[in-house]
Amino acid sequence: MSEPHYKRPGSLNLALLLGLTALNATLLWFCSHRSGWILLPAVLLFSYSNHTVYALLHEAIHGAFHRNNRINDWAGRWCSGFFPTSYRLQRSFHLTHHRNNRTESEQWDYLRPGDNRFLKLAQWYSILTGLYWVFIPLASLLYLFFPGLLGVAGLRNSHLASQTASDEYLGALDKLDETGARLDVLFSLAFQAGLYLLLDLNLEGWAICYAAFAFNWSSLQYADHAFSPLDVTNGAWNLRTHPAIRAMLLNYPLHRAHHQHPTASWVELPELVDPAEEPQPTFLENWLRMWKGPEKLP
Repeated sequence: MSEPHYKRPGSLNLALLLGLTALNATLLWFCSHRSGWILLPAVLLFSYSNHTVYALLHEAIHGAFHRNNRINDWAGRWCSGFFPTSYRLQRSFHLTHHRNNRTESEQWDYLRPGDNRFLKLAQWYSILTGLYWVFIPLASLLYLFFPGLLGVAGLRNSHLASQTASDEYLGALDKLDETGARLDVLFSLAFQAGLYLLLDLNLEGWAICYAAFAFNWSSLQYADHAFSPLDVTNGAWNLRTHPAIRAMLLNYPLHRAHHQHPTASWVELPELVDPAEEPQPTFLENWLRMWKGPEKLP
């Protein structure tokens, strides 16, 4: 059965990326050269504008940013620079997530028999607080300087590795173009260094922008999966959000539709929502439920 012919709004995506690059740069500069309460709206806006950049990175990972593969991948690298992460690493990990979604290794919302409770809670609240984001740039740097370290057996073949899904995610690195992935890390490092120097940023301004983004981004990353059916394809929610927020996130909250049609572009997701499966939770109600902690396996 052939794959549906999905849209590829390449020109629109490139225009968005250009505008978001200018907006992110302006906000980072502003937060490095101003102080006081006036920073609050700028920081809040960056937490969403950089999230939109991540949504475009997500499009590139699925080959949906542009029909030209070279443009698609370089746009993905540019978006990765703003995250920051390695484009190839992020693609490898994200596609691994699609293969393992809601399987035993990706049930962080449930306490399973034999789980290490402390580790489960640490994982859970690192997601909710944004600490989860910190590990992604750090993992990229680790892969750049010590790629062999991620192949250590203790990080894969153990019960804790199974509980954290590190077995599956690190195993995906075995098939990765190591040189290319490390070059992608260098690209993102150069990208961030360029922003810092050209915009005359300071650490405080950069940090408050990225802390807000980390919290915002990390909050959504599992809210669209938490307590959903334990099914690889249908184990996600089409979270109900304010239309302006959903538009800003390029329909990312319509996550079940995305998992059901992973190569569809963001512009098509509203049409792919199955009305028979609605209504689904709001982002706020699922996020608040998450703060109560992982639940017992149903």
